[in-house]
Amino acid sequence: MRNLDFSPLYRTAIGFDRMANLLDALTTSEQNQPAYPPYNIELTGEDSYRITMAVAGFEQSELDIQVEQNRLAVSGKKPAESEQRNFLHRGIAARNFERRFQLADHVKVTDASLANGLLHIELVREIPEAMKPRKIAISESNLLQADKAHKADSEAA
Repeated sequence: MRNLDFSPLYRTAIGFDRMANLLDALTTSEQNQPAYPPYNIELTGEDSYRITMAVAGFEQSELDIQVEQNRLAVSGKKPAESEQRNFLHRGIAARNFERRFQLADHVKVTDASLANGLLHIELVREIPEAMKPRKIAISESNLLQADKAHKADSEAA
């Protein structure tokens, strides 16, 4: 088990306590999550991602995707089987699941599709214009302008 000490961060950085708490919560929740169903997280562009989950045996109507406050929850619920089946070997899991992902600020789910037993969830990071870097024009200060005017007056005299 890994324990991370964030106290040096608190000594030199202001406002990052939320991030430290988030990292701590993520390491704790990851240990409690089951390994089913298997999934991939793929970087598909500079600000775009894809989560691919192996959900063989699930129909589209049995899957649910929800986003709430930077949390993505994917769940699958199989209805109870009406007929009793006698398996000699059951290697295909058909159990209910719920998988949660913590999303960074400004990451939005844009699309979801189901094909060949794989659930693809497309995500994109959309940074608002107000948060993007912007160029600040540098103007001359009033003192510098007054100094230039004074020099111009003295040269004219």
